[in-house]
Amino acid sequence: KTIDNDLPGTDNCPGFGSVAKYVAVSVREAALDVASMCATSTQVFLLEVMGRHSGWIAAAGGLAAERPGEAPQIILFPERRFVAERFFTAVRDSVERRGYCVIVASEGLRDAAGNLFSAAQQSDAFGHGQLGGLAPHLAQLITAQLGFKCHWAVADYLQRAARHLASAVDLEQADAMGRAAVEFALAGHHRVMLAIRRLPGRRYRWEVTSVPLSSVANVERQLPSSYIRRDGFGITASARAYLLPLIQGEVHPPYRNGLPLRARLKLSFVPKKLPQWDSSL
Repeated sequence: KTIDNDLPGTDNCPGFGSVAKYVAVSVREAALDVASMCATSTQVFLLEVMGRHSGWIAAAGGLAAERPGEAPQIILFPERRFVAERFFTAVRDSVERRGYCVIVASEGLRDAAGNLFSAAQQSDAFGHGQLGGLAPHLAQLITAQLGFKCHWAVADYLQRAARHLASAVDLEQADAMGRAAVEFALAGHHRVMLAIRRLPGRRYRWEVTSVPLSSVANVERQLPSSYIRRDGFGITASARAYLLPLIQGEVHPPYRNGLPLRARLKLSFVPKKLPQWDSSL
């Protein structure tokens, strides 16, 4: 549940800030590439990101744009139904005005009937239809309908594994949450989820708190309507104000022979410190 950022009761989920940073950076870099060759080659680039029912990660792609009209020109959210005619019109307008169009699409995009646009035939361990194939499907539709050369990519595991591009804020919060989890357990707290609370003020400040598990289980937090632009294809100033603090700072890992070092866990048992769990509590 973490990187989708769809848990209620917390300002954000550990991991999301780094994913948001990775997606925003990837969109900006891909846009520079597409813009440089749109006159002779690719005119449309589409990046598929995670997000089954919520568009938080897709929204983060909107941070790549510093000025109106900059990439991504289109963001497709699960919270907004896909209307082909409006989508094709937006793609055509962007290519005609700028020479190219960059699209960020959430894997959980749904059609007008509410069906997943890219649902595969297999199911995961929770009975959810496995997602996949959205990017190539949309690319085929764009080429068939508009005749534009379209390239696509799927961020997939890369977006949640890019330690070299982690957000310093995210790492700080993850460390604090891990420490608090041990402290809460040793203090005998149970049936709670640790959460991050954003404190008031112009400067981003936060603290670790907790919420009852009963308020979190089987509940998904979707992207607020106030974060989605009126035309349904971008983010608002409110979304940017929420997202920007979460991607701040760089903490590069150590490198050896040109590659980042990875942690290797000892995976050794430690003495038990907690009493036997009483399920009747």
